[in-house]
Amino acid sequence: MQPTLLVLAAGIGSRYGGLKQVDGVGPSGEAIMEYAVYDAIQAGFGKVVFIIRHAIEADFKAKFAGKFDDRIQVAYVFQETNSPVAGITQWPDREKPWGTGHAVLMAKDVIQEPFAVVNADDYYGADAFHKIAAFLTSDCNTSHLAMVGYRLKNTLSEHGTVSRGVCEVNDKGQLVGVTERHKIQRTDAGIIFVDEHATSHPLDDNAIVSMNLWGLPAQIFPEIERQFLEFFEASKDNPKAEFYIPAVINRLLSEGRATVSVLPNEGQWYGVTYREDKDIAQQAFAGFAQQGKYPSPMWG
Repeated sequence: MQPTLLVLAAGIGSRYGGLKQVDGVGPSGEAIMEYAVYDAIQAGFGKVVFIIRHAIEADFKAKFAGKFDDRIQVAYVFQETNSPVAGITQWPDREKPWGTGHAVLMAKDVIQEPFAVVNADDYYGADAFHKIAAFLTSDCNTSHLAMVGYRLKNTLSEHGTVSRGVCEVNDKGQLVGVTERHKIQRTDAGIIFVDEHATSHPLDDNAIVSMNLWGLPAQIFPEIERQFLEFFEASKDNPKAEFYIPAVINRLLSEGRATVSVLPNEGQWYGVTYREDKDIAQQAFAGFAQQGKYPSPMWG
């Protein structure tokens, strides 16, 4: 069974100042997520599912509809602040999305095979997709999950702070837990993050971080749904609360119900967290085309 690629593309992009999901960064106007789709096809994925919002559907499909449908099966699902979840009859008014865990849950009716989760605005590299595909087609089950881990030093923006899931990994290469750190940046003294009390703390340059590239079985959806219902009851009155994928993983780890293999990747991350990141990404992707790593135009 070929695995599926699940692309989280419903974000608002407030720091970027625009619809970065469709913004062209490649030499022929390719969006970053097109590199993920291309690499996934080369790695043997059979379907891609895009999670979007109704507000961006027209722009999204104008950019991507029909572009690679002859190479991979394509499906769309929607994440809204009131998207139906069994057991919830009344949703509070809020503007902020419910988070990446809720986004993944929206795909439960269209994914029946092992799948990988990625962000729409992150470049992961071909090696990452080959590694996660190998896992999904061999070792993936309800008690054995995977994550592609990156070095923190390779995932920073030069134009502002970022948030990353900092991972603790044991000597067997298994994930112990993920801690969300915010306001991470490089300073003259090294890489730091700033906590909720405005206190700075150092971080190891070589720390393993999650970029939301997870390898999961389709059977995980009931678990995500169960955890989301608990989260909703506890957080429905907090308009800023978000339900993250790492929270689901941490719960499984703490209860001893799963192990998570960390698949190392030494590649350089490229993304468009900020508008100023675009120039660096464009230069990188132009170089990839010149080196023959990707065709240009990609789908020509």
